[in-house]
Amino acid sequence: MSATALRLCYEFLSAVALLSRIPVPAHPFQGAQGAWAWPLVGALLGGLAALAGAALSVLGAPAGVAAAGVLATLALATGGLHEDGLADTADGLVGGDSVATRLAIMKDSRIGAHGALALVLVVLAQWSALQGMLQAPQGWALLIAACALSRAPMAVIMAAMAPARRGGLSVAAGRPAPAIAAAAVALALALGLILAGGQILWAALAAGLAAGAVALAARARIGGQTGDILGASQQLALVGALAALA
Repeated sequence: MSATALRLCYEFLSAVALLSRIPVPAHPFQGAQGAWAWPLVGALLGGLAALAGAALSVLGAPAGVAAAGVLATLALATGGLHEDGLADTADGLVGGDSVATRLAIMKDSRIGAHGALALVLVVLAQWSALQGMLQAPQGWALLIAACALSRAPMAVIMAAMAPARRGGLSVAAGRPAPAIAAAAVALALALGLILAGGQILWAALAAGLAAGAVALAARARIGGQTGDILGASQQLALVGALAALA
């Protein structure tokens, strides 16, 4: 195996280890260098969720139950990583009267009213979009495309915005170069075109607007991005992508 192929393999394994709980072989941690592969990880997770949802459908479960199975599989496969970020972001950006206080709230593992409400509403929106989408013949392919697409904005936000705090997951991972973030977007669009056709362009627009809104709010309220902000951007990007594809 060439040095380039080995490096890409390590970067992919790092992306899987960072964004999921799927066990991977021991390897050198690549951090944000592997951000180009985040859409691939999203597609992998979407594929696992699609298998779970399809199995429920084959067993005769209604679309709503299959959609719930999809969301449960995604949450289990990531350990609720992005959902936790969404809840912490809602609590932190809405509460607090200073940047330091908002960051402290986001770091607190306890969930507040704003975080709980955001989590319920976003999961409900995802479930509603999935319930209609999965009844289409190509619904499972659209699900995988949406999961891949929703991971690309995280790379863009990391490349465009400095970390808001000195420590944390975002700082440990580092910042991807603009070219790496661009590669993540290109890979997400390529996967989307294969799986969803031209519809992916509307989904990409919706996902980008949703994630961009999170990034702008983070810049205004805490002056940068954190791991929680990235998780929130993924969850809202997924809502946008699923809604557009549904």
